[in-house]
Amino acid sequence: MSKGTKVPGYMQGKGSRNPRGIIGDREIRYKCSLQNTILDVLRGRPGWQEVPGQQSTGQQQANTGKSGSGSTTQGTTSGYKGSDGDWDFYWCDREWLAQNYDTMFLYEHQKILHFRNHYELTRKNLMVKNLKRLKKQTERELGKAEGQSFEFFPTTYELPSEYHIFVEEFKKNPGIIWIMKPAARAQGRGIFLFRRLKDITDWKKGEYQPLSDPNREVPETYVVQRYIENPYLIGGRKFDVRVYVLVVSYNPLKVWLYRSGFARFSNTRFSLDSIEDTYVHLTNVAIQKNAPDYDPDKGCKWSTQQLRKYLSAKHGVEAVKKAFKGIDNIIIKSLQSVQKIIINDKHCFEMYGYDVLFDSDLKPWLIEINASPSLTASGKEDYDLKFGLLNDLLNVLDLENRLTGKEKRVGGWDLLWEDGPILADDGNMECAPNGTTASIPNSFLGCHNERKRQLRELYTAAQSIKKS
Repeated sequence: MSKGTKVPGYMQGKGSRNPRGIIGDREIRYKCSLQNTILDVLRGRPGWQEVPGQQSTGQQQANTGKSGSGSTTQGTTSGYKGSDGDWDFYWCDREWLAQNYDTMFLYEHQKILHFRNHYELTRKNLMVKNLKRLKKQTERELGKAEGQSFEFFPTTYELPSEYHIFVEEFKKNPGIIWIMKPAARAQGRGIFLFRRLKDITDWKKGEYQPLSDPNREVPETYVVQRYIENPYLIGGRKFDVRVYVLVVSYNPLKVWLYRSGFARFSNTRFSLDSIEDTYVHLTNVAIQKNAPDYDPDKGCKWSTQQLRKYLSAKHGVEAVKKAFKGIDNIIIKSLQSVQKIIINDKHCFEMYGYDVLFDSDLKPWLIEINASPSLTASGKEDYDLKFGLLNDLLNVLDLENRLTGKEKRVGGWDLLWEDGPILADDGNMECAPNGTTASIPNSFLGCHNERKRQLRELYTAAQSIKKS
């Protein structure tokens, strides 16, 4: 194979080198299909240059007013064809990747957002299916006790395919509340709570229609979950926590956890007397901002640092440490459940938005995992958080080749897992109980995030190591 020969990105081996893959001292060329904080980060990054004259999917949608699904993205000028090798980094949307990944070719150095089949983890029905499979495998190989480490997602069934199984479970537990969620929608759309079977008869009817019926409309896939009726409340209001996770490889599994995030509060005090009120039960900003008395300055978001301080003051450092360790377990187990399924490609990376809910016992529950967490800021603090998050993500990917590759922390990102758990350095004991001397996991969610100072020290040290 000649030096100039290209092979599909997912088939490219370590020995396949291309002279164009060496960025060296030239500018880094990027493309971006979104018009929000990530574009600001890319445009403000020294030595990075936007590929000119190519309208991104996001820009085309903004101009046409059309959504990013279906055929509206077909044939956009942001496609890889016609711009062969013009970019080094592409923050693409999922629709573009689905249409182009199988036919595109990547040089050694190129990086692109999303793995080919990311949906195995982010579609609600597939996420649960993969978690159930790994849990059964764990119980079979290591015993029931080890399987209990998977008890972080509610009892869940897929409808309509598991309707009969769900009905049996429903009848065993009369009076409890269930929640219905479309498997492939986001921002709280289509979600509702119910106590009676007749509220979901549409799925039952769809299931019994003959397959040969040409007029049959295939019912939309939903998941039905046992509703967590005892959420942890602050000021009488329910909340969940957005946690950012970066995966740069599935084989071996390499995972980074961002220190900062936020808790999203519902606008109305929690009550089980009004299960039809989405402003009480759903914390999505897309839902809450439509509440009649919504006030963005009222405190519908807390930083993860604020939340950890509040919980530590109320319950003690040890209890909160245990709760946040449970979030680490959720992250690793969920990623391991798809590790052998995701098409690993060294050119791809993924930034997930995990949504986690604490119950009244401070037990964390996995609600969902987002492949495209919102990067649009709701205010200055939110903008600063997301700007730092994304800037540090680019620092981790290190297209400039400024790092040694052995770092455990880059800005706000901490290396949580690299083919095994990562332990913190002795001098990095933030959020640890007083007097702790034993090694602890390299996980600092909700801990102090002085990212700019850390980056200055990191690059100075890396430069010295490289020179020596």
